Amino acid sequence: MADAPGFQLKGSAPERYEQYVAPIMAPFVTALLDAVDLYPGAVVLDLACGTGFAARAAAARVGPSGRVFGADVNEGMLKVAEARHPRMYPDIEFTAAPADRLPYADATFDAVICQQGAQFFPDLDAALAETARVTRPGGRFAATVWADRGLSPYFDAQYAVIEQYGGPDVAESYAAALACTADRFTAALRSAGFHDATARETTFGITLPPLAEYGRGQLSVTPWGQEILDTRGEEVLAEAGRALADRLAGHAAPDGTATLPFTATLTTAVR
Repeated sequence: MADAPGFQLKGSAPERYEQYVAPIMAPFVTALLDAVDLYPGAVVLDLACGTGFAARAAAARVGPSGRVFGADVNEGMLKVAEARHPRMYPDIEFTAAPADRLPYADATFDAVICQQGAQFFPDLDAALAETARVTRPGGRFAATVWADRGLSPYFDAQYAVIEQYGGPDVAESYAAALACTADRFTAALRSAGFHDATARETTFGITLPPLAEYGRGQLSVTPWGQEILDTRGEEVLAEAGRALADRLAGHAAPDGTATLPFTATLTTAVR
C-alpha cells in the first residue's frame, strides 16, 4: 500500500504500519494470491510491497523452489520488510524502486501482485506498461484497490474525521486514494498489453481491535494522519482518533471491538 508520493510514511510509522494495517489487509491478501493461482517454484513480484506481508504470504505458497521479489519507493517500509522476513521461506529480495522503473529483466515473473498500491502510482498507465514488460507471456497479474468508501463504513467515517481535523485538501487527497475505478484499471491493463482483464468487488467482514485505541493508531500510520500530526499536533490527532471511534460506536461490541464490512476491487489479467 505504498509506492508513490501519495503514500509516504516517516519516523516510526513504518514500524507500526503492520500492527494497524494487517487486520484489514489479511483476507484481501489471501484473495489476491488465490487470484494468481501461485504454484511451487513460481517467481513472483509484490509490487508496491510496503512492509512485505503479501510477499511473505506469496513465499509460503511458492515454496523453497520459488522466488519472491518486493519493490517499493518507501525505504522505511522496506527496512521493516527486511527485518520481518522469515528465513524458513525462500529468499525474498526487497528493492527500492518506483513502479514505472523496475530493475528487472523482461519476462522475469510468473505472477505480479499489488496489494492496495496501484491507486498511489503517479502514472498508472506507465506503471502497468512496466509491469507488463517484466511479466512473462501467460503470466498472471492481480491487484486490489479500495472500492467506493460508501461500501466500507470504516473508511467513510475516517474520511469525515480527516476532513474535520485535517481540512479539505487533506480530505481530497484521502478521497483520491479511493478513486481508482474498475473501468479505469482494466482499460489501463489492456493498453499495457494484458488480456482477459476483469474486475469484481470483494467484501470481507473484518473484526477490528477495540476502536478507542485502534482508530487513533491506524490513522497515525497513514499520510493523512501524519499531516494532522505535523500541522496540528499529537493531541489533535488523538482527538481525531476518538472522533472516529465515536462515529463507529454503533458497530462496536461490548468489548469495544467492531466487525465491519470492507470492500475492495480485485482486478486480474493475463500477460
